[in-house]
Amino acid sequence: MKITGALVFVKKVVPFLLGIVVLVGVILWLSGFFNETVPPGRTEISVARFDPAAETVEPVDIIRKPVVEEAVGTIRAAERTTISSRIMSTIEKIHVRAGSEVSPGDVLIELDRAAVERQLNQAQASLTSAEAALKQAQDDYDRAVRLRQQNPGALSEQQFNEFKTRLDQAQANVEKARQAVAEIEVNLSYCTIAATRKGKIVDRLAEEGDTVSPGVPLLTLYDPSTLRLEVPIIENLATRLAIGDRVRVYIDALDREIEGTVDEKVPQADSASRTVLVKIALPETPGLVEGMFGRVKLEAAVRDHLCIPIAAVRRVGQLEFVDVVREDGTKERRLVQTGRLGRPGHTEVLSGVRSGEKVAVPKGVASEAPEIVPASGASNPQSSVGAAEPEL
Repeated sequence: MKITGALVFVKKVVPFLLGIVVLVGVILWLSGFFNETVPPGRTEISVARFDPAAETVEPVDIIRKPVVEEAVGTIRAAERTTISSRIMSTIEKIHVRAGSEVSPGDVLIELDRAAVERQLNQAQASLTSAEAALKQAQDDYDRAVRLRQQNPGALSEQQFNEFKTRLDQAQANVEKARQAVAEIEVNLSYCTIAATRKGKIVDRLAEEGDTVSPGVPLLTLYDPSTLRLEVPIIENLATRLAIGDRVRVYIDALDREIEGTVDEKVPQADSASRTVLVKIALPETPGLVEGMFGRVKLEAAVRDHLCIPIAAVRRVGQLEFVDVVREDGTKERRLVQTGRLGRPGHTEVLSGVRSGEKVAVPKGVASEAPEIVPASGASNPQSSVGAAEPEL
């Protein structure tokens, strides 16, 4: 019985004691009991210093540059013409296609002339008949006048007036026939549709053999020399623009910036977008066509910002550092945040340094800035205005 009680005691107490020992050991290890301690005393820390042989010093400059805002719009033609027929007929020949360039007087479309020519022949025959009737009425009237002069009582007043009425009716019929011939001759001229101005065909809405009706569009053309950018500009910027002002316009499809002139300002603001429609005339440019996307760049304000050399910035992962050189020649590493690239070799810095401080730049490090790609415009070219920073 005593042996059994001792075994039970060992089974209960020993695990508890082992747990306490392990816990105490862990506490001692975490507290550094088993590590070698550093004896008390003063330890010298090495401070990085500026090395003129390997580095140069560049100041942190304040740069004042204008803030440029971009407004996006669409290229439209100031002179756009829709060509249609004035008569109902059938198309015999179309001489142009989309993209064809035409000059005033160039024949565009020929319509069927046969039906109109038949009408003209009939009208001319009616005119000949009316002229013959007029000649007969004139002869009868002249005889009546002579007879009345020779023998006043031979014709009554009523009979004489009848001869005069027949003559007047014959003259009216001749005039009516002449007007009909002239009208049909005009309709015959409508069978040949010619260009009235210089332009480029953009739409061909009919084909040979189609029957056309008056007023139905057949061709659309515009003058490439009258292209302009129609762009909604925010109110406070639009009020600064005047007719004749020159502005910069960037055409994304051509990757080209051209100079335009403010040609027209619509005297009404859009209440939803708070913009004013401005139309900017563009010079005739190869490759520029109606419907292209364009952006106008306008100076909105002036902004001050700090600028440092790109070569002074060191990167560790996503962190950016610079070495600030103190007056005593020592260097202090600072965490900075950079902004947009600017003039060659420099970048904007948003935080981490102050104006007047100096940063260390390693010698022999290429510091040329990469090419600056113009900022993309907003997705809605009708109402969006996006800000874009200028070069530093």
